[in-house]
Amino acid sequence: MMKIATYNVNGITARLPVLLRWLEETAPDVACLQELKAPQEKFPLEAIENAGYKAIWHGQKSWNGVAILSRIGEPTERHRGVPDNDEDEQSRYIEAEINDVIVGCLYLPNGNPAPGPKFDYKLRWMDIFTRHAAALLKEEKPALLTGDYNVIPTEKDVYKPERWVEDALFRPESREAFHKILEQGWTDALRKLNPDDTIYTYWDYFRNAFGRNAGLRIDHFLLSPPLKKRLTAGGVDKQVRGWEKTSDHAPVWIELADK
Repeated sequence: MMKIATYNVNGITARLPVLLRWLEETAPDVACLQELKAPQEKFPLEAIENAGYKAIWHGQKSWNGVAILSRIGEPTERHRGVPDNDEDEQSRYIEAEINDVIVGCLYLPNGNPAPGPKFDYKLRWMDIFTRHAAALLKEEKPALLTGDYNVIPTEKDVYKPERWVEDALFRPESREAFHKILEQGWTDALRKLNPDDTIYTYWDYFRNAFGRNAGLRIDHFLLSPPLKKRLTAGGVDKQVRGWEKTSDHAPVWIELADK
């Protein structure tokens, strides 16, 4: 069995105690992190290694940043940044192979305010990412694409959807782009396991959103066909969102049976 998690930490320096506690309590084999908000040289490698993990990361000062941690062997890096997106200066994607599974970790652009240049950037990024996702499927290897997609796929994935109609996370263009990826043959793991449940992965810091469970589902696992067959469990570590000085996201995880 292989347990893989994704977690938007919302600043790895400020949230390091929360991250280390979560790693110790839940022990995922692989953890994909987003929104490090730290330059390459400020990644807390020593603390991560002391927790039992090897790491690769793609940092950026003040913003963005992604990392893949593994306690089941060294992650073999495949890509830093989405292929064919050389003009992108933002640290939003890293990809590695771990135990014969390709793991893509992404932090997709938010896109607000929409419409506008930031929304155009989001859609452009998604278009290039969609091409890479299609290329990955052609390799016919076990692969997953996980992270903070900043996309609310359906009305079921947000508290009071009518309030989000004009938001970049919920605009039709964003949702269509997300579904275009799924239509290639990727499986939304959490929805596959829980077709009708209310599942949220993010709760704003304001208006007691977590206390009211007024959340969104924007952190996703997309699985290639070989991994879809191996999916056995998944969920959200919602309790972590209630910890002190925590991220506004909760970690999400899946379990895969051995091939």
